[in-house]
Amino acid sequence: MMPATKDYAETRPVTVAIGIPSCGRRDILSAVLPLIARQTRQPDEIYVCLASPEDMDPACTEGLAVRVIVIISERGSCRQRNRILAAAKSDVILFLDDDFLMAPSYVEEVERLFFENDDIVVATGTLVADGIIGPGISVDGGLELIEADDRLPKSTYAFRSIYNAYGCNMAVRTGPVREAGLAFDENLPLYGWLEDVDFSRMAAGLGRVVQSGSLVGVHLGTKKARTPGIKFGYSQIANPIYLIRKDTMSVRHAGVQIVRNLIANLVKVWNPEPWVDRKGRLRGNARAVLDLLTGRLAPRNVERLE
Repeated sequence: MMPATKDYAETRPVTVAIGIPSCGRRDILSAVLPLIARQTRQPDEIYVCLASPEDMDPACTEGLAVRVIVIISERGSCRQRNRILAAAKSDVILFLDDDFLMAPSYVEEVERLFFENDDIVVATGTLVADGIIGPGISVDGGLELIEADDRLPKSTYAFRSIYNAYGCNMAVRTGPVREAGLAFDENLPLYGWLEDVDFSRMAAGLGRVVQSGSLVGVHLGTKKARTPGIKFGYSQIANPIYLIRKDTMSVRHAGVQIVRNLIANLVKVWNPEPWVDRKGRLRGNARAVLDLLTGRLAPRNVERLE
């Protein structure tokens, strides 16, 4: 699909902010945040929402030519994203995980995409690699992957419509979202698993949700300070069922998520990956199924699990 014709070179009316929620990952944030200076088009502002001032070393922003606004919020991906959404004034907010590395042209391509296509409301990029499905990728390793990808022939598609954006790199047009009163659902606590699906399906009523071949990056999948196994296992069941009831996730999509995760935990618990607490996840799955059968299932129950 080719973008609509507009003379991008004549004017640059789209302002772009970067928004990064982070908690308990001071080292990775300190390594990744300065790399925004590599962007060919600098963001207009950067918002970092922390659960504690200790989550970021202030010195890591000294090499940036862009204003960095620090917000302190209660912990929780959805809560922290909402604080950024409320504070940012830009036309587009590019929400990034604190362990996401952008190719140097990423922000420039976000600006171009949203300028040339007025009907796009949410856009996500194309991953060179995703460390979340393995042991994780180092910052140096991620940069090498991006540089290697830059030497390869590029995809011929500009963008395509998708069911949902990937929360690790998700650009949102703020105008229609604010007019409709959309927000990330704070009933999805902590890691907020599937909040990207929920938000994307709500936003789909306002415009197109797309994946762009021009927005390139690497999700490092850093394992530090992630949700404990039992809590995440509970969310693997509770969150998709909650979204079915909310009508922002189809039964088919939710069913695939639940069955796939249950099977993975049942099979791999006997020989678990060193970076995954399969036993904890399976315990969380079992607790969620019990709560479902007794009518007590709710995503926020993870806040009481130990």
